[in-house]
Amino acid sequence: MGDRTSGAKAPTTFAALDVRAKALTYLHDAPASVRAEALTSPIDASGSASAGAWSEPSNSSTPDFSSWSCPLPLADYPAIVMGHGGGGKLGNELVEHLFLPAFRNAALENLGDAAVLDLRAGRIAMSTDSFVVQPLFFPGGSIGALAVNGTVNDLAVTGAVPKFLTAGFILEEGFPLEQLAAIVEEMAGAARTAGVEIVTGDTKVVERGHGDGCYINTAGVGVLREGIVVGPHRAQAGDAILVSGTIGDHGMAIMSVREGLEFESEIRSDCAALNGLIAAVLEAQGGAIHAMRDPTRGGLASTLNEIAQASNVGMLIDERSLPVRSEVQSACELLGLDPVYVANEGKVVFFVAAEAADEVLAILRTHALGREAARIGTVTGEHKGMLVARTAMGANRVISIPVGEQLPRIC
Repeated sequence: MGDRTSGAKAPTTFAALDVRAKALTYLHDAPASVRAEALTSPIDASGSASAGAWSEPSNSSTPDFSSWSCPLPLADYPAIVMGHGGGGKLGNELVEHLFLPAFRNAALENLGDAAVLDLRAGRIAMSTDSFVVQPLFFPGGSIGALAVNGTVNDLAVTGAVPKFLTAGFILEEGFPLEQLAAIVEEMAGAARTAGVEIVTGDTKVVERGHGDGCYINTAGVGVLREGIVVGPHRAQAGDAILVSGTIGDHGMAIMSVREGLEFESEIRSDCAALNGLIAAVLEAQGGAIHAMRDPTRGGLASTLNEIAQASNVGMLIDERSLPVRSEVQSACELLGLDPVYVANEGKVVFFVAAEAADEVLAILRTHALGREAARIGTVTGEHKGMLVARTAMGANRVISIPVGEQLPRIC
């Protein structure tokens, strides 16, 4: 550009437009007088507003974008703004420079309105789930890892091989991009570990104060194995009840962070994809597995009650056989909770023909995610539709489904 006379009016630069765009975004809830002053104040050629004009709130924790594939387009926005969900340039940059590099695969790179998939299969399983956990990051996982693993597990317990996931993000205005990047990286890592691809997605932004940072919705598609038929209605009297490991870890990891509880050993979530563990069992003893379920919200108690009702059988468990970590038991006692009602995100319950129970238990214990697997009870033809526990004192107690959610927002 050539020299301009000292009296010439300074041109409106991209920086100036950027400041004004941010003003529109951050002041949508401000009083009318404040908005008017901010939006009518002069802005010089460098993008600086005059005294009294709006300025972006300072942020002492500036994200490090150096490892991003193309950091410049997003570096001017350290936090989510309404434009990121508006279907325009900002939203496109978020997809191209954050989501696509993290989740890259052939189906996703098309960036069409829908992913085109070649399943080459007969029957498929499909699941959907939403994740609103708070805090977003917790010992042993995050909302990103949870979103992938939770959906993979829902598919795997149907006997399916999980293949493809979708990811929908509901973001609150002002949510730090640094945190979003960390969540996306956790999702990408969990997907790689589980052997699935995230093939399509969506992003929406809600006004500041109308969300809680980040919510994620997923859907998953898996291919059902030939010759494997499992389901909640197929448990039979005489079946052994096996659980793949300690119960209550996830729910107590979340609650220990919320309540500031500290123990000698940190309570960590069991958040993990179970498709590999389940595959090992089905490959060896698929015909002996009648039902499977991952005991998430409502814990082991809800799972056993639901299967009992669906199969019109009774469930009898021995409380002394339940695998519970000492720190989880202590946390439950402090909070007045029963471990059988506490959520898990990396465990599966198997209902197995009695003659195959020992072999299935041995297979579970050879897998990294099943080393603490235990046989906890038996399916019975008595007290149909109910779960009964034998206590350490030799008495019986009925364990019912909880009326409400004891631990809100744990997944």
